[in-house]
Amino acid sequence: MGCGRIEDVTEVSGKRRCVCDVVRAIKDIQDQAVTNDCDFCPTNCFLEPLGGLVSPARRHQADTRVFMLLTEDGTPFKAFFRDRDICDHDCISVFFRVEDIFDSCCATLRVLEPLNSERREVDLLNVDGTKLNLRKLCDVRNFALTGSCITVDLNCFCAIECVADVFLDVCD
Repeated sequence: MGCGRIEDVTEVSGKRRCVCDVVRAIKDIQDQAVTNDCDFCPTNCFLEPLGGLVSPARRHQADTRVFMLLTEDGTPFKAFFRDRDICDHDCISVFFRVEDIFDSCCATLRVLEPLNSERREVDLLNVDGTKLNLRKLCDVRNFALTGSCITVDLNCFCAIECVADVFLDVCD
């Protein structure tokens, strides 16, 4: 079962509860405590228009909202992609672009290649190549389209984190 399904909620005091209820309650509490106008969270996935996650003085019209999906245990969901250079093994990414949504909550996602500020690949794996090295996520500053797409059930994830709005020159 994926997060958010009715079978996944736990019984508390005879009532069904879920993370959504808790977050909604926290939001209500925060709203009551705030007396002045504050800026919205700068990486809120609902910010419009596209480009809202970047600085106001953006150079290009953004065509992609880059995001990460988090699994039930809080780790980033990862996917393989075909790398341009065959010699290395850094073909894992946690960054995605949505291409299509269908059948209620299924989606086709394009895997994005993580790049550093110099537009070089960032290998997100540890030295052994067996696990994600979460510290390396801090080195990612740019992204490139890959030819790899995956289809996922969005009900299987517990969180989404929007990372950046970028221009990737996507063809429609």
